[in-house]
Amino acid sequence: MKQISPASWECLVGFVPVAKQIGLKIKFSRGFAGEIIKRAGDTAVIKFNLSGTKLMEEILKIGQPPTPPYIKRLVKSSEYQTVFAEKVGSVAAPTAGMHFTKRLLAKLKKIGVRIEYITLHVGLGTFQPVKEDDITKHKIHSEYFELDKKTAERVNAAKRAGRRIVACGTTTVRVLENCASGGKVRAKIGETNIFIYPGYKFKFIDALLTNFHVPKSTLIMLVAAFAGKKFIDKAYQIAIKKKYRFYSFGDAMLIL
Repeated sequence: MKQISPASWECLVGFVPVAKQIGLKIKFSRGFAGEIIKRAGDTAVIKFNLSGTKLMEEILKIGQPPTPPYIKRLVKSSEYQTVFAEKVGSVAAPTAGMHFTKRLLAKLKKIGVRIEYITLHVGLGTFQPVKEDDITKHKIHSEYFELDKKTAERVNAAKRAGRRIVACGTTTVRVLENCASGGKVRAKIGETNIFIYPGYKFKFIDALLTNFHVPKSTLIMLVAAFAGKKFIDKAYQIAIKKKYRFYSFGDAMLIL
């Protein structure tokens, strides 16, 4: 969900013909209801009768984590979440981050890996395949992010010192590349709709940890832009042959 006002949120929906939805009242549980006040595409703006912490508490109490359609079972919130998640706003877990446990992060720090965190909210478009034959005509989704000043300074210092900048996930790549200029990143809060596909010249990152992505997605295009399409095609043939798992709960690859 994306917050529009204290009690109104943009949500993914999939029921009732569009013309009949405006003004539709939905009862979720005793004392918790909402009304559709706007409808567009696959989303609707719902005004709830609760807001703030009370709204979040009720959603966590009665709701299920939103998972892609290829996940056939219900999952617990702790299963479809990163160990370092803090702020509400992402419509899905950044799947590359799901490979880490607190124990693994501690081990990485112990051997000298410096870990920095940014805020990013995975957008609704992460579920949308590219349908255009000409990919330059595809309208990519925007994703909210926050890169604070101190984090930017530490990452820039690491870059100047010759340390390798490893981005965890394609969304992290988009944030860093969006904020990069002249070989460094600048602190910024906003939304990025940068579309990275083969031919893009990377400005800042040196390596990428990411899942194996599904075909015809903006995610696999970004990976192909970073590693080269021929190399990625070969890697994916090996992944298919070896029966690696793709996407959420899937296997990861580290591209150097």
